[in-house]
Amino acid sequence: MVVYLSEYIYPEAAKKLREHATVVDNFDHIEDIDAIILRNIPVTAEMMDRAKKLKVIAKHGIGVNTIDVKAAKERGIQVIYTPTANADSVAEMTVGLFLALERGIVEANFKCRRGEFKTIAPRNFMGTEIMGKTFGQIGMGNIAQRIARIMSAGFQAKVLGYDPFISAEEAASRGFEKVETLEELLERSDMVNINVPLVKSTENMISGDLFNHFKPGAVFVNAARGAVINEEDLYNALVSGKLKAAACDTFVNEPPTGENKLLQLENFSATPHLGGNTEDALRKAGTEVVEETLNVLAGKPPIHPVP
Repeated sequence: MVVYLSEYIYPEAAKKLREHATVVDNFDHIEDIDAIILRNIPVTAEMMDRAKKLKVIAKHGIGVNTIDVKAAKERGIQVIYTPTANADSVAEMTVGLFLALERGIVEANFKCRRGEFKTIAPRNFMGTEIMGKTFGQIGMGNIAQRIARIMSAGFQAKVLGYDPFISAEEAASRGFEKVETLEELLERSDMVNINVPLVKSTENMISGDLFNHFKPGAVFVNAARGAVINEEDLYNALVSGKLKAAACDTFVNEPPTGENKLLQLENFSATPHLGGNTEDALRKAGTEVVEETLNVLAGKPPIHPVP
């Protein structure tokens, strides 16, 4: 069998794949490919029509927005992903971003390097504790639940959750107090995080008038997908003071460059999609995506099919 793999996965996982399949890194003979393993490349309906032997498309990670999932299902191609493999790493990164925002850690580091501080603990560089504050979570999936546990157990935060597809009872079992509207969550939360997939209904989900509903002094983090927020509106909210600070690990155009106005702001922190970029997460995701791909090709049912 022939498996396409062009992007980095954990070396031991790639080694195992090569022991069981012929691995190619191009689509020159796409008609011979039985499976595609991807991290970021697009897989379109046109490609599927050319790949006559294609049986499985396997995402190394969570977001499947680069895959035409509908077209795959119509063609009987199984799409699988690794929804839990990097959840701990993304959750830890997200909490770290909140700490960085509330204490100005990144800015303080740069100012120290430039020798700008003339005293210790300067009065104009005062942070905010996150202990006991209210944390608002948009989306209640695997990563969101891990973040909620950290914020609740580690910082005694009151955890609110918004997800129109989750009942109040189910939300409570996942560690959230369910709120019925986004506006209510924003108005009550000192810290707001978003973890939703990028689909048509979530594109620009946080935009426009919603920024008027953020609680004064609130901070916001997006480590989901760049396009679930409107970057121009986020920029305006940060400049106007509607938001105290924000951090994004994902952007519409990645990695972000100097052309992105957000990078000009001192109350904004940017990272280049590092959420799941740990040795632990890459080992788990690589191992799982290879094992799942080989199992599906062998006729076994997948553990994590894309719904």
